[in-house]
Amino acid sequence: MSGTQDFLFWRLAYFFIVEKKYRLIQISEDYREIWMEDTSNKSAQIIRMLRYDLDWGNWLKRDAERSCIQAESLRKHFMKRNLKVLNIYVSTYPPVDEYQTIIKSPLAINKGKTILYNRLIEGTDVENGIQQISGFIQQPISISLNDHYEEADVNYLRDTVLTDAVSRSQEERNLFENGKPFFTYILLGIQIIVYLLLEVMGGSSNTQNLIRFGAKYNPLIIEGQWWRFITPIFLHIGIIHLLMNSLALYFLGPTIERIYGRLRFLIIYLIAGFTGTLASFLFSSSVSAGASGAIFGCFGALLYIGAVYPKLFFRTMGTNVIVVIIINLIFGYSVSGIDNFGHIGGLVGGFLAAAIVHFPKKKRLIVQLGAFLLTIALCVGGLLMGYHGGNYSTPDVMNTLAQQKISDGEYDSAYKLLNGYVSKGKGNAITYFQLSFAEIQLKKYSDAKEHLKKAIKMQPGFPEAHFNLALIYLDEGNQSDAKKEAEKAVQLSDDKKFKDLLDQLNRSE
Repeated sequence: MSGTQDFLFWRLAYFFIVEKKYRLIQISEDYREIWMEDTSNKSAQIIRMLRYDLDWGNWLKRDAERSCIQAESLRKHFMKRNLKVLNIYVSTYPPVDEYQTIIKSPLAINKGKTILYNRLIEGTDVENGIQQISGFIQQPISISLNDHYEEADVNYLRDTVLTDAVSRSQEERNLFENGKPFFTYILLGIQIIVYLLLEVMGGSSNTQNLIRFGAKYNPLIIEGQWWRFITPIFLHIGIIHLLMNSLALYFLGPTIERIYGRLRFLIIYLIAGFTGTLASFLFSSSVSAGASGAIFGCFGALLYIGAVYPKLFFRTMGTNVIVVIIINLIFGYSVSGIDNFGHIGGLVGGFLAAAIVHFPKKKRLIVQLGAFLLTIALCVGGLLMGYHGGNYSTPDVMNTLAQQKISDGEYDSAYKLLNGYVSKGKGNAITYFQLSFAEIQLKKYSDAKEHLKKAIKMQPGFPEAHFNLALIYLDEGNQSDAKKEAEKAVQLSDDKKFKDLLDQLNRSE
């Protein structure tokens, strides 16, 4: 009978470890006690099995209590709020005294945070014992037993179970051993060198200097300087910005390189940096720089591990990664000057880039192709919206670009840019004012007058618009309307040229 119970013990272990993919976390030297975990399984997150021929009910009670204490330690280790533990005894005979209370009544510890349920499979009623376990885990267990098993049969089954457990454990370890860090330190070196150059050449907090070195500046990107989608990754604004991103890269980068390998890490980093800058280009008109988007891309690559290996992810790093991401995003929204659009864009880009390259020596062609096509679609769509004045090209960006053209005397170019923009129903008061200025220079006075009226309607307290409109009326010989606009300009501002125009109009009456 003992041979049959030994075989049953390992056949149950085979069911849980090989078939249901529980992870072996502890086994005794004599192979008679096994602890397994699957924290995603709500029925039994931890299973403990003991092959022992029971004699007394008191021994069973003391062992169950010890097991409950050990299970509470596991709950803390896995950082679970609550833990359900299935404690299975495989015995040739039941205890000779009373034991049913122990089996029927679960043990609880630490205010019920850990609950241990005991089940017994004994040789005189194996089928009932298996049914009790099957009912508890809510899954059918089909086990056929012979009357007798040789030791070789038991050993073979035991070795099969342990080989599978060791193989899966080795596969998980291999996931974190795909390369030694290299590009992390190269990237760190580049951003430190670039920072020093910025400081020497005019300062890392100087906006014009940042733009000169390649910071994200929407007007110049629209003008065709596409490299500004990449160069901001290596620029930092001030020593604190550099230190924070360098520390994040120093601790996070090596992990990603070990998991994905050197080349895959570099691809993930650069794609995430690009998508972070693209998101900032679409949703923010501010000058921006920094490796934050690429670093958030590393977090995205870790989230991809959670998508492919959810159990491993949440057992090792998942909770910490998600908490850090949430804290950083909240911090980004609550503190001014942080480009959260770049962070989110990098996070999404890093996830998709990780899906494209996948893990070394592994392939998921459909997933990889789908991620590649989705990334291309998002990037191309974003570029089209940004470059062709989509809804996300804010008036501030167009106004800045137009102002630069006007300052350079490129009135025709400024006119075409702004006229095309407002023809789509977009723009603010400054947009119409700049358009009117370009039209005045191009002697399109009638159009300029209408656009100045539009600017004043959108922003009544716009003294420069009233002044320019007064000049057009004066040029037309309409002194009455010219005086009205000049008076409004003087009411809004004490600029000397406004007063001079009004005085001129009063004298000419």
